[in-house]
Formats: sequence, structure tokens, C-alpha cells
Amino acid sequence: MADFLQVSTATESREAAVKLAQSVVAVRLAAGVQIVGPVVSAFWHQGEFGTGEEWQLLFKTRADRYAEIEAHLLRHHPWKNPEVSAVPIVAGADAYLQWVDSTTAPGTP
Repeated sequence: MADFLQVSTATESREAAVKLAQSVVAVRLAAGVQIVGPVVSAFWHQGEFGTGEEWQLLFKTRADRYAEIEAHLLRHHPWKNPEVSAVPIVAGADAYLQWVDSTTAPGTP
């Protein structure tokens, strides 16, 4: 079975998060996405310290699809330089991981 990742990014609105999530799942780069928010973020941006509300997206995918999902997110994200990061899923229910695997396998229609 493939290795798996949880890929994350954030948007400034719920609507943007839903649109981005749908675009990724529709092309089977992720089996599913959880949208969490709003969350409060503290950050440095263009040399200034700031805080703001964001909507976090958590994509479930195969590790071998990471380059494709990253490219898709960077191409379709409303921000010029969004966070796109991934952490390994080190364990999970077998049936769930099989679903992620079969849903996101390259060439799946």
C-alpha cells in the first residue's frame, strides 16, 4: 500500500476554501478535504507582524501525489505565496487508508 500524507494550506474565506477543496478532490489529487475555521493566525508578512482569520484545509492523499497536489494548489490558490505543507499519516484504519489509496491512485477516473 502507498504512503499517505495530510497536506495543508489556508485561505482567507470559507468560500475560497470550499472552491479550492472542490478543485483538488474533483481531479482526484485528494480523497477528501476537511475545512476548519475560522482559525486565528499570527504571522510575518512583507516585513510586518500581523494576525488574521483563516480557513485551514487538510487534504488526505497518497505521498506519491504530493508534487501534483502542491502544483495544483499553487496554481489555483488565491494567494501569491500560500503555505503548502505536508505531514505523513503514520497510522490509520486499514479500510480508510485503502479508500484514500484507491481514490487517489494515478489514472483513477
